[in-house]
Amino acid sequence: MSTKNELKDRLIKEVENDKDELIELCSRLIKIPSENPPGDSTEITTFIDQYLKNAGAETTWHESAEKMYNLVSTIGDEGGDGKHLIYCGHSDVVPTGDPAKWDFNPISGEIVDGWLLGRGASDMKAGLGGLIYTFALLKRLNIDLPGKLSLAVVPDEETGGEYGVPWLLENQIIDGNGCLIAEPSSRYNPTIGQKGSYWFKLKVFGEPGHGSLSPLAGNNAITNMIDAINEVRKLWDLNIEVPSEVQPLIDKSKKYMREVEKDRAPFQKVLEHVTVNIGKIQGGTKSNMIPESCEVEVDCRLPFGITQDDVTAFLHEKLDALGIDYEISRFGFRSDANYTSAEDPVCKSIVDNITYATGHEAYGVMQWASSDARHFRNHNIPVLQYGPAYLPSIHGYNEKVKVEDIERCCKVYIAAVIDYLYER
Repeated sequence: MSTKNELKDRLIKEVENDKDELIELCSRLIKIPSENPPGDSTEITTFIDQYLKNAGAETTWHESAEKMYNLVSTIGDEGGDGKHLIYCGHSDVVPTGDPAKWDFNPISGEIVDGWLLGRGASDMKAGLGGLIYTFALLKRLNIDLPGKLSLAVVPDEETGGEYGVPWLLENQIIDGNGCLIAEPSSRYNPTIGQKGSYWFKLKVFGEPGHGSLSPLAGNNAITNMIDAINEVRKLWDLNIEVPSEVQPLIDKSKKYMREVEKDRAPFQKVLEHVTVNIGKIQGGTKSNMIPESCEVEVDCRLPFGITQDDVTAFLHEKLDALGIDYEISRFGFRSDANYTSAEDPVCKSIVDNITYATGHEAYGVMQWASSDARHFRNHNIPVLQYGPAYLPSIHGYNEKVKVEDIERCCKVYIAAVIDYLYER
């Protein structure tokens, strides 16, 4: 009987020997359009379903909304009392935008000079492909797992929607002792925590009138909105006390920003402040009419030490003091800051195997954005994120990822399954 490390070494070697199939799989995923919006995942789910069936895995489809399909498959000892690990990835990508601003076809999936090119290369079709390949390889090799491994492919992450991970969890279609999401990360630093999210629309109302009489007539909603925005932006200035139990994670994340992603060093303060992005504004009818309404959309990210309820109370206090007529409505991402302990077995299995596969020091850090990880934590499932990426290209033009990073992550994925499920 082989030892655990011998099994890991064998599987890592399998990935090395078969890496062309891995990269071809990731390329094929990029070639299948899956922008969200509109969110039609039919074609890409059909392709993944057939790939898994070709490996001998059984799959189930779950339509959570029109043309939004979740795909779930499980292998291993389903009748035993071993642990259950979930590997999760989203099949949707953000829109490609203006094709003329790309240096290559955004759905080409080409390999050029060691880079895989196209929309979703980094976020997160390369990571998703790595999970699918790992899952299928374990099935094809008939590896005797002392627990269960589930693969969940979800269609609705990029809009912060409710039809992917939260829908599966709330309907008790998936459950487990730990989860890895193959969201983009740096090579040696999975994200084990993330800031909260507070997206909202603020609408300010005024009274119309002839523009030639402003400011003596009517009530200008746009100028009132200017005052309101100035108050909203004061969220950044709040002095927030970070709880002592997460301060080590914040400190380590700052070190990461200074020493690893050095271009992020100027942004260390975001880990302890509420960020405020006035992302969209519209109001008024024409220049000679006093506007009767104005609306903005705001994206705030919340550090540890402040909750969504705290932000709501702050906004109402400041806006009520202005004496304006307004309303606030929430949309999109919404969560408090959340994390998984670095000592949790799922975190250790990934971090330890990054070092095992690469020989490089690895540690978990804080994410300043949000993802589906928050939903797993809301259901008491420890989770972290680790995936191949060229971080500057995410959600931008000319998205790409290094082929060597895809292979490295896949080696970590397959070794981590063994460590996690064999460790009682």
